[in-house]
Amino acid sequence: MKKKTLAMFLALCLLLSGCGFLDGSYVSVTPHREQKQTQQLDAATVSDYEGLLEALKQIVSTGQESAVLYVPDYPSTTVLTGVDMATRYVKQSDPVGAYAVESIQCELGSSGNVPALAVTVQYRHSQAELRRIRQAGTMDDVRGLVEDALKRFTPGIVMQIAEYQDQDLTQFVQDYAAVNPQTVMEVPQVTETVYGSGRGRVVELVFTYQNSRDDLRKMQSQVEPVFDAAVLYVSGDGAERQKLSQLYAFLMERFDYKIETSLTPAYSLLRHGVGDSRAFATVYAAMCRGADLECLTVTGTCSGEPRTWNIVREGENYYHMDLLRCSELGGYHTFTDRQMEGYVWDYSAYPACTGAETEYIEPTEEAPQ
Repeated sequence: MKKKTLAMFLALCLLLSGCGFLDGSYVSVTPHREQKQTQQLDAATVSDYEGLLEALKQIVSTGQESAVLYVPDYPSTTVLTGVDMATRYVKQSDPVGAYAVESIQCELGSSGNVPALAVTVQYRHSQAELRRIRQAGTMDDVRGLVEDALKRFTPGIVMQIAEYQDQDLTQFVQDYAAVNPQTVMEVPQVTETVYGSGRGRVVELVFTYQNSRDDLRKMQSQVEPVFDAAVLYVSGDGAERQKLSQLYAFLMERFDYKIETSLTPAYSLLRHGVGDSRAFATVYAAMCRGADLECLTVTGTCSGEPRTWNIVREGENYYHMDLLRCSELGGYHTFTDRQMEGYVWDYSAYPACTGAETEYIEPTEEAPQ
């Protein structure tokens, strides 16, 4: 009964195109679920495999569920082989087809002695979802789209990339979050799927958050003013060391901090006084960058335990600065490589800290709450 209904439907498609559909059929894939998209009918003429392939790719790229392809000049001995090759290519190698298509069915017949193919497509994604695919020329464009999605806490993004290059986008998300704690409240779990082959690809990223989008937006709105206030707290004509000390006081005198790891590091640190060494280092580095001060984030170990701290630039020299260690000492203090006893890090990844050894600076005023 299913096949009879399908045949009647295909015959109706061709009748609406001004022709009658006669004997002969070819089925490449059998669909297994109903589609709810609006039917679109179209007709075109193809004469060889390349034309057939381009026609099928065009049908899929526009989200059509059905179309008619006339094949009067396509050799009858190779048309079915061409159909088989083209449908497999679209489903497996064409980026949009690999992402969107569940199945493609083609039936070969004739209309007024003119050979024709009736094509029906079943999709995994709706036409609305296909229209939301973002276009990216290069991987630089991809990174920009991902950054925008992270700022807005969207649950994911699908991108069609013209010049695809293999890149660890999961690591990119983590790195971007570390550099931008003022906007990325929670580092999502990332699921990445790449569709198609060759130069162009479709990449789907799914972001899974533990907090709701509304809650993350509220956190962002509460944290961003604190970063703005940190920049205003730094005097405009002070020396670099004085400015770095002021930002240290601004951050470290907000709370009697509780050292714990949080899923929302910047928010938990700045609003509730809860954070680990990574939260302190990434937030402080972001505040420094906002004040045009050079500050790097270093990941390593201290006494065998994971630890994150900063390297700051004072004049022509670089120094280590561990906020938690400074807090124990009672104020802002910088350290040379030689003074970092018990710390281990990738020495080749960061500038050498070989300046003159300095004493810590006592805070001179109370930081705003």
